[in-house]
Amino acid sequence: MKNVFDITTYGAVGDGVTDSTAAIQAALDDAEKCRGVVTVPPGKYLTGKLRMGNGVILEGYAGWSFRSDGASTFILRDGETDCMIDITGAFGCAIRGLCMNGRRLGKNVHGVKLYWPVYNGGSEEDTPTIDECRIGSFSGDGVRLEHIWCFSVRHSMLCHNGGAGLYVDGWDGFLIDNWFSGNAAGGLVGGPCAASITATGNRVEWNRRAGFYLPHCNCCNFTGNYFDRSGGPGLYLGAKDGEALAISATGNIIYRSGKPVEGGFEEEWDNSHVRIIKGENVVFTGNTFRLGRDDGGKGVWSPDYVACIEDSVATIFENNVWQGGSLKDGVLLMGENDRVSVKNNIGMATPKE
Repeated sequence: MKNVFDITTYGAVGDGVTDSTAAIQAALDDAEKCRGVVTVPPGKYLTGKLRMGNGVILEGYAGWSFRSDGASTFILRDGETDCMIDITGAFGCAIRGLCMNGRRLGKNVHGVKLYWPVYNGGSEEDTPTIDECRIGSFSGDGVRLEHIWCFSVRHSMLCHNGGAGLYVDGWDGFLIDNWFSGNAAGGLVGGPCAASITATGNRVEWNRRAGFYLPHCNCCNFTGNYFDRSGGPGLYLGAKDGEALAISATGNIIYRSGKPVEGGFEEEWDNSHVRIIKGENVVFTGNTFRLGRDDGGKGVWSPDYVACIEDSVATIFENNVWQGGSLKDGVLLMGENDRVSVKNNIGMATPKE
């Protein structure tokens, strides 16, 4: 029984000009019948919206670099769609080694999208995997997962999107060894629920608004990540109408956060490495903070503050280092805090002219 399907045998042409939408979709449809694999030989394939099926693997040859597309590349045909690849209902699917280029077409067009109208809309774990992919230059989010239940994004680059690199409204996610680079709304952005997320070994750089922006987060673990030159806090956890519950952040480097953004910050306190609002059972320990400015010694020094903790309870900010970590102050406690411990942190603010 055939279970591997090459898109070129269906008529897809990797010249970047020929519309290959129908050919690619035909291969995906056949693979859905047997939980098969769709292969994408090296080439640039022009495509409109595609739909993946249950258990299908879409696999290309990576070969992408920081600045260029990869060997196997899907190029968005036009902006008259909501996404390039719809994985709603494609339980257990995987996208591997593929580059997706949205060409900044349309308005709010996403690279990969999963959408259920309600939580647990599929009545089982979604469990998609995105691995070794470069997903960039979409007018919306690189990857948008609404009401998701279980997912993995690994060894990938989500970059230069008009929205978030990754938008998550749901729970049970693993983010491992990725680049979140130059996204307008933030590297990782959480919706009304962003729970049970483990982020390890990611580079989060030059995103506007924040590196990770999670106004409603619960049971999240941030370990060994590198946050660089965020246009706001490297980590923004909780909000006036949200919370940050059961959070652990250990062994992260958070560097030159608070890069000035067009229109200025929503609040002065966004010019910080970390914001924690309505935190409960939050632990920050063993992290390193340092101020800086743009590459080549250009731009404005930032941030003003290491961390701003507001209206929090049972929160620990201990045993971190911030020598030269901020311009004005270390940790600011604002609002009404209860059992918040800030101690054994080493360093001092370093004003710059």
